[in-house]
Amino acid sequence: MFNGSQSDGPFLVSRIRDWARELGFSQIGVAGVDLATAEPGLLAWLDSGFHGDMAYMQSHGVRRARPAELVPGTTSVITARMDYLPATTPQGWQEVEFERLRRPQEAIVSLYARGRDYHKVLRARLQKLSERIAQAIGPFGHRAFTDSAPVLEVELAARSGQGWRGRHTLVLNREGGSMFFLGEIYVDLALAPTEPVADHCGRCTACMAVCPTGAIVAPHRLDARRCISYLTIEHAGAIPLELRPLMGNRIYGCDDCQLTCPWNKFAQTSPLPDFAPRAGLVGQPLVALFAWSEQEFLRHTEGGPIRRIGHERWLRNIAVALGNALRKADDVQLRAALQARLDHPSALVREHVAWALATT
Repeated sequence: MFNGSQSDGPFLVSRIRDWARELGFSQIGVAGVDLATAEPGLLAWLDSGFHGDMAYMQSHGVRRARPAELVPGTTSVITARMDYLPATTPQGWQEVEFERLRRPQEAIVSLYARGRDYHKVLRARLQKLSERIAQAIGPFGHRAFTDSAPVLEVELAARSGQGWRGRHTLVLNREGGSMFFLGEIYVDLALAPTEPVADHCGRCTACMAVCPTGAIVAPHRLDARRCISYLTIEHAGAIPLELRPLMGNRIYGCDDCQLTCPWNKFAQTSPLPDFAPRAGLVGQPLVALFAWSEQEFLRHTEGGPIRRIGHERWLRNIAVALGNALRKADDVQLRAALQARLDHPSALVREHVAWALATT
């Protein structure tokens, strides 16, 4: 039995790594709880309004940088990453995905969202990992998170050696690129932090150059209000007129900054079946997904991350993509699909449908 003391730390972390691999995690690290040096950057980002409609970011403020305030008694943070590319991912997958973007009538869902909701997958496995630790050392204070609370996930991951913060603000790993999810377990165990790694972006600015909307306004600085992932997922209202043509056929999220990143040639596939793409979400025509009733939408997205945006925003996003496809070539099917939604009960949907039909 362990007693949770510092002297047990290295051996315990080694065992945690073994247990984590059995649960499908790619890497484990440990971070301390003093994130004071991250507070000025967080406050500057919030003061710039870059969080957009995500009011919860503002309301939590610097609490994100103070783990011991979020979970009293926390003395260490166990960080975890989990690769999510499906086992069936082909060689040259980045070009495969870029090619999809060149087919304007095909609906593009971000790679991470094509399978089961990662919140469910990681949270369940982080809890199992916590239980394994408790079996070894006895009861201890802990709480698991994955993109579900005021946590500075990227900062904690970088400090614990999961990788470095790329210019697109995501964590980059030399052996895994950036195609992975992050999770944390706040613990009351005194564990020695693992060493951070050096930045290996060099002079590369590919992610900044490829961003369709120019959302990466400076290295390591993202204006979420311009980000297609934010616009299609977090933003509840009308999509700004000037950004709609730039969204192309992306209807849920955007992977461009990751697709172009040279480090993602090292991205690893996941052994878990949870992230296998679901039928109906890959290679589908925009008109087919636009025709889904709310019941069909709920059925096709059950247990997946897409369900969180609801049918209304789903139709809003596809209406924009259909309008962009019409800009490329006037098509009877596209126009008919849009016209069928002109009288939709939602004013939000009607407005985007009208815009789409007026684009040619």
